[in-house]
Amino acid sequence: MEQPRETRKQYHKMMEMPIPKLVASLAAPAVLSMLVTSAYNLTDTFFVSQLGTSATGAVGVAYAVLAIIQAIGYTLGLGSASVISRLLGEKKSEEAGHTAAAGFYSSLLLGAVITAAGLLFNEEIMRLLGATETILPLAVEYAVYIFWSAPLMCASFVLGCLLRAGGKAVLSMVGLCLGGVVNIALDPLFIFTFKMGISGAALATLVSQAASFAVLLFPFFRRSSMLHLNPKAVFRRGKVYGAVLKAGMPSFCRQGFASVSTAFLNGSARAYGDAAVAAMSVVGRVSLLVISLMIGLGQGFQPVIGYNYGGKQYGRVRKAFWFSLIVGTVLLAVLGAVCFFFAPQLMTLFRADDAGVIETGSFALRAQCVLFPLQPLIVLSNMLFQAVERPWQASVLSSARQGLFFLPLILILPGMLGLLGVQLVQPVADILTAVLCVPFLIVFFRGAKRRGAGPEGPAGHTGRES
Repeated sequence: MEQPRETRKQYHKMMEMPIPKLVASLAAPAVLSMLVTSAYNLTDTFFVSQLGTSATGAVGVAYAVLAIIQAIGYTLGLGSASVISRLLGEKKSEEAGHTAAAGFYSSLLLGAVITAAGLLFNEEIMRLLGATETILPLAVEYAVYIFWSAPLMCASFVLGCLLRAGGKAVLSMVGLCLGGVVNIALDPLFIFTFKMGISGAALATLVSQAASFAVLLFPFFRRSSMLHLNPKAVFRRGKVYGAVLKAGMPSFCRQGFASVSTAFLNGSARAYGDAAVAAMSVVGRVSLLVISLMIGLGQGFQPVIGYNYGGKQYGRVRKAFWFSLIVGTVLLAVLGAVCFFFAPQLMTLFRADDAGVIETGSFALRAQCVLFPLQPLIVLSNMLFQAVERPWQASVLSSARQGLFFLPLILILPGMLGLLGVQLVQPVADILTAVLCVPFLIVFFRGAKRRGAGPEGPAGHTGRES
């Protein structure tokens, strides 16, 4: 059966456009989307910080819930997108549509489960995530709206990934950015004008997620995407879910461990008071803003890998990886230097009247800034193995930074070094994770070379790449 014109056009673009231009065209919208998403998370922290140190800590505690929601969304979204990219590379557009539907409707269902569980056990969850007695009531108040937003947030992550996989990266960017702009605009209105306090920040997040969801869903209703969300497709092929979960498991490991690590970090910082919890919360949000650049670049680079690996263009896979790695390393080295220099000023923006927050946070932020250039290697290695369906390699690498290395270190270093140990856990975990990536990459690219990849692809194929 002949493929639709749009599908054929997208196939040729992904398989023949020069790699630098292709990666840049897909990554730029994704980077902007991630920046805006991280910015509005940081904005929440900024406005809430004006309410006091305990309120700042409450947002940090509740972030673990957001990480769980993101884990579900990214598992289904990036899992679906990885499968879809390979299927489109193999010219299997109908199966790609079934995968899209499975990912979307599953995200709504699992998001609803999170909502129900969170509303029933809100206080117990906040205690488990490291809330002190003074932080607990504020964390519970904030988390109510976050739990309500779970289905919309999960589904929005999936829709954004589906649009990028289908070649509609700009539409994905518009939807996610709109949500960020709405959140930033509503935060001061709800918090201060309507005097809702910390609840206002969470309500702004809920409204922004609803706006983002509506915009991201619109192209599928208009059939302007090559992927269709036919509810009947959900029940057609059970093996689709296995493929999505297999491809998405690394994302679940990465985001799931982010939630667990946040809880352990809060628990360790709790011994040093609300100021320490608040400081590490701010550091986490600032670092996430910078690292989000790399995640966005990875989301743009992943469909390129999926298409070309599915089409057996292994040379283009290699070129896309190295191009993205070099660009990401240079960019994060520059940003790391800037953040290192201005670390105290950045912390002052959030808690100018709390010297403990500024001192603790400045050192922790600088320790992470030094190692920002390692993030491209960590993120891209993980996304490479996810895109080429190497689930165990991808799962190990995605679990390492905030799981396999972080969790033992958070149990060991604070006992040895006190608060300094809390501050150094993430930097040490980053070093160990980067070292772990190297042998995985060597084995993979040597294997690709043995499969006959020349400078531009398999033997006998040169394409039109420059």
